[in-house]
This record gives sequence, C-alpha cells and structure tokens, in this order.
Amino acid sequence: MALPFSLLLLLASLAGLTPLAIDMYLPSLPAIARDLDVPVSQAQLTISVFLAGFALGQLLYGPLADSVGRKPVMLGGLGLFTLASIGCAFANSIETLMAFRLLQAIGGAAGSVVLNALLRDMFERDMFARIMSMVILVMTLAPLVAPIVGGYLLLVGHWHSIFVLLAIIGALVSVALALRIPETLKPEHRQPFRLWPVLQNYGRVLRHRAALGYIGCGAMTTAAMFAFISGSPLVYIELYDVPAEHYGLLFAMNIVLMMVLTFGNSRLVPRLGSDRLLKAGLTTAALAAVVLLFCGFTGFGGLWALVPAVMVLIAQISLVGANSMAGLLSHFPEAAGTASALAGTTRFGLGAVATFAVNASHAVSALPMTLVMSLCAWLALASYWLLVRPALAAAGRK
Repeated sequence: MALPFSLLLLLASLAGLTPLAIDMYLPSLPAIARDLDVPVSQAQLTISVFLAGFALGQLLYGPLADSVGRKPVMLGGLGLFTLASIGCAFANSIETLMAFRLLQAIGGAAGSVVLNALLRDMFERDMFARIMSMVILVMTLAPLVAPIVGGYLLLVGHWHSIFVLLAIIGALVSVALALRIPETLKPEHRQPFRLWPVLQNYGRVLRHRAALGYIGCGAMTTAAMFAFISGSPLVYIELYDVPAEHYGLLFAMNIVLMMVLTFGNSRLVPRLGSDRLLKAGLTTAALAAVVLLFCGFTGFGGLWALVPAVMVLIAQISLVGANSMAGLLSHFPEAAGTASALAGTTRFGLGAVATFAVNASHAVSALPMTLVMSLCAWLALASYWLLVRPALAAAGRK
C-alpha cells in the first residue's frame, strides 16, 4: 500500500510540531533568561518541563486513541497545543512560561501517539519502518529550519514572536488534518476506555522482554538527543561564542546527516530488516560517544572536534527511532496506541531526566552535556544486547 505524497506531508507536519516547539526557541534561551531576570539554567528548565508534559500526555492519549479513535484525539491535542502556544507568547514570568509550556507539551503529545498508531493500522512491520522513515525524512525539515528561524526572529523581533508563529502553525495543521486525515481504527478494534484494562495493557508491554528492550533502545537514544538540545545553547553560544543566529546552522548539520540516514533506512529495511539496522545504529552511536566524551573531558579540538562527534551520535536516531518502534509495535498490533504511548512516555520522561542532569551543573563547560549523551548511548546499546538480542535468538533471528 503506497502512501500519497500529500498525506505524507500532512503526517510529517503533525510529527514536526514537537521538534518545532522544542528547537525554534533554543537560540532565544539566553534572551528569555535576560528578559525574565532568571539564570540561563532556569530558562533551560522550560525544556525539561516540556518533555515531562509530553511524557505524561502520551500516557493518556495512547488508551484514548485505542478507544475513541485516532482522529478525535489528534484534533483535541492540536487544539490544546495552539491555545497553549498563545499563552506562551504572552508570558511575562518564568513560572507562567513553564505552565503554558507544560500545557503545550501535553497537547503536542497527541500527534506522536496518533502518528505511530495510525501508521501501524495501515502497514505491517517492515513497511511501517519504511514509511515511518519517509515521514521522518520529511519531518526533519522542521528541526533543520527551526533554530535558524528562531535565531532570525530574535534579530527582527522578540522571543514572544516565536510562540506566535507556533500558534499559527498549530492552527493551520489542525485544519489541514481535519479535512484530509481519515479515521483508521475500525470500530471492531476499539477497546473501551476503562482503567483496569488500560493498566493491564501497560502491564503486558512491561512484562515483555523484547518490548522493554526496544523501548530502552529508543528512549535512551532520544534522551541523548535531548541532552544535546538542552546543553548545546550554553556550550555553543556561551562557551564557544557562536552567535545566536549562527547556532541554528550548527544545529542543522545534525539534521542533514539524520536525513541522509533516514533515507538510507527507508531503502535498506526491505533488504536487511529493521533489527539489523537497529543494531548498526546503536553500535555507531556508542562508538561516537567514546569520542564525544573524550572531547568534552579534555577540550581536545574545541568546537570543531565536538561538532562531528555530536553529529554522528545524534544522526543514529534516524536508525534507532523508526526500527525500535517497528519492533515494539510488531508485538502489540491490537494495542498499538497504548504501546506507542508507553514508548513515548519513556522517551520523553528520560529526556526530561537527561536535560535536568545536564542543567544540574551551572558551569560553562561541555562536560555535563557530553557525559550525559555518552551514558545514554551506552545504555541504549546495553538495552539491545541484554533484552532484545536474547529474544531474537530465542525466535531464531539475528
């Protein structure tokens, strides 16, 4: 079953809202701190708050998507995202900004859950991984341009204008998806929204060894990315004196390599299978982490040694993200929304922990960021070897 390009663009727009909401305001964090008269580390906590809200939202949306359908959940979440973005635009204190960022994240969480479940309704495992790679390939345009747009909005306006733009984008995506996206969950496959069955479904996933491994692979790799997102404004702008408007260009270099690997993944999945590509991505990330931590600990090579190591590690999310999700959902096709929600909650929950760990040190140093990123990459690989690999061996697969 082919996916029409217009539908691909809409799904990518849905997936792109979260990276837009995270990445577009990264260059403005020092400006937000100055404007609201708080330390930069406190402004960075708005990232942790967003990730925590995103994690909590997915726990709710997953069972709802399996109960009332994909489309109502998607549109309700987008409405909340849009309204909360307006609230962020008018925030005049760090507490108000954090509160609306929390609501913005809870609304945006619907898109991630619905996207995974919707595609799982339409495609089998390896085709899911291939289509997801195509969606991610188009979606990566969002984090590619978001920091650049945010940096230049600061030159011509104020940081509040970034959230005005996010509200406009959220409203446009809501209208387009309402008109174009069909309901994919058949009535006979809907599960009543009752607390005990929901907890049972979560328990089934948590008791499944391979599922835990797939969740761990995706979550720890994503946590490494969020450690970078949280720490890079301080490291690049404050430590290495990169201008805010140029920060987005360095950030975009990561996304370009991600796009290359995403395209390659979509082509290689039919030939190699999602599990082999997952292992390749995890191994590469773990090796890049060795170089990254060395650079962070010694300062060797400065910015231009740090950037390539970051690029290689972050780019592996293209392989790990789609293939770990394909592996997870292949075990729970009848509860794709719930399984996807649990995976998403774990990813963004650990992402919040990673950003908090990076921000716990107030030193202007690359070491906190590189240390957290490296630990996450190594734990992701450990999840594969300790949990996924034994399950594959038992099933007679490599």
